[in-house]
Amino acid sequence: MLTSLSIRNVVLIEALDLAFSGGLGVLTGETGAGKSILLDALGLVLGDRADSGLVRGGEDQASVTATFEFDSLPVPIRTALSDAEIDVEPGEALIVKRRLKADGGSKAFINDQPVGVALLRELARSLVELHGQHDDRGLVNARGHRALLDRYAGADVAGVEQAWQRWRKAEDALATARAAVAKASADQDLLLAHLTELTALEPVHGEEDDLAGQRADMQKGERLSGDLVELQRLWEGSDSALATLRSAARRLDRIATEHPMLAEALEALDRAVIEAGEAEDKLARAAELLAHDPAMLDRIETRLFELRAAARKHNCSVDDLPHKMHDMRAALDAIEGGEAQIGALERTARDAALDYQAKAETLSVTRAEAARRLDKAVAAELAPLKLDSAKFHTAVLRLPEDRWGAGGIDAVEFLISTNPGAEFAPLGKIASGGELSRFILALKVALAEEGGAATIIFDEIDRGVGGAVASAIGERLARLASNGQLLAVTHSPQVAARGDRHYMIAKSSHGTVTRTSVALLDVPSRKEEIARMLSGSEVTAEARAQADRLLEQA
Repeated sequence: MLTSLSIRNVVLIEALDLAFSGGLGVLTGETGAGKSILLDALGLVLGDRADSGLVRGGEDQASVTATFEFDSLPVPIRTALSDAEIDVEPGEALIVKRRLKADGGSKAFINDQPVGVALLRELARSLVELHGQHDDRGLVNARGHRALLDRYAGADVAGVEQAWQRWRKAEDALATARAAVAKASADQDLLLAHLTELTALEPVHGEEDDLAGQRADMQKGERLSGDLVELQRLWEGSDSALATLRSAARRLDRIATEHPMLAEALEALDRAVIEAGEAEDKLARAAELLAHDPAMLDRIETRLFELRAAARKHNCSVDDLPHKMHDMRAALDAIEGGEAQIGALERTARDAALDYQAKAETLSVTRAEAARRLDKAVAAELAPLKLDSAKFHTAVLRLPEDRWGAGGIDAVEFLISTNPGAEFAPLGKIASGGELSRFILALKVALAEEGGAATIIFDEIDRGVGGAVASAIGERLARLASNGQLLAVTHSPQVAARGDRHYMIAKSSHGTVTRTSVALLDVPSRKEEIARMLSGSEVTAEARAQADRLLEQA
């Protein structure tokens, strides 16, 4: 709730510090004393448009600081502060400040941290609810009517929201799967054609290197063929070098025993024969491996061309072609499996839709029943507030399917008819300022609302009424304030007498300087102010006696 308000240099207010408490606080004063300035100052700190006209004449800037304290920070406020990365410790006050320069520039702060004005506006919905002559927020705004009716009904909105989220998740999964299958199906013929080509080609990992090596050997053999033939000729025939060595070895073997040197010579010659034989074998093997076979070379080169062309076509290496074939088979299998998966996802989405619709239908019935109860409760409050010709109706309308959502399948709006036979219409379009405030009061009392703003302000709800109607207004304001904080700007002594705390707004002039001040009244001063409200500028003994009776009755 609002615990203090500090105002500096706002219009006629030079410096003002106010302390507030729970219950009903009433603000009174003569017409033109400056009650609207207080509301303008509060509006400024809650994010209203920065109007340089609010800066007191001759000053460079104005400032307003509002302090709010809570037993526990409401969830909407806690969420908004968390999103803005502002930490407020449990039990810590929420201090909101706005500075306004004479040139129209402004700055906002929450607990001394600079923030955007948009955050102030977001917090304002949970901090202060203002009902006045030009109310366009709070209960007048149809966007909040469904949530108010749900709280009144004690409806299971969370269950419907969870069912909606499950349905949306199932539909999203189904759409994703359908898109994937559609894309794969569009490529199915091409996949089959590519897989058929690769299957016929039968690529093998490492094949390219083997074929390239064979081709290189054949190309070398073609280049070395003359030398190989000549070398083979030297090793063949009875007059070859090897035959000569073998003949020399046989002759030397017959005389080797004649001298040790001849034996050593024979051993060396035998080694030469062996080495020459090995050389002959290697030469023959090399000639075989390097044999130039034009037909074989053509087959190798053709195979290499086909493999490398396929690799270019699929934008991969030759060694990756077997992996490409595997991926293509997997994609084709996925098309068949995806179609089966779609069937399962369709069943899941259908079941989720039916579950949501069942829960939403139950919620809709709950709303309709609660709407009838609320209409009766509001109707009971209208006559005492001098709205006996008016009617109230809670419209629960079925939305088209494309507008269903986490909140269900209904739109809810509070409608009124102020004259017999008149059509029902939205609150803000039919009722005058005073009627609107009284309608809202009746609705507030009927709803016994919880979870709204921490502080409620009614601005001149008693305009144009008096006597029993003003008493009825005061009694209902006090009832509303019993479990929270309510501030009422009033001209009615019956309403003022109901207040737990009474503030008087006064304007004074000293030469050319005019100032507005606000004072918290003690019991004698309060009685005098209520007597003034009863009798006018001249307070009479009768008015004081009547003020005593009003205070006693309150």
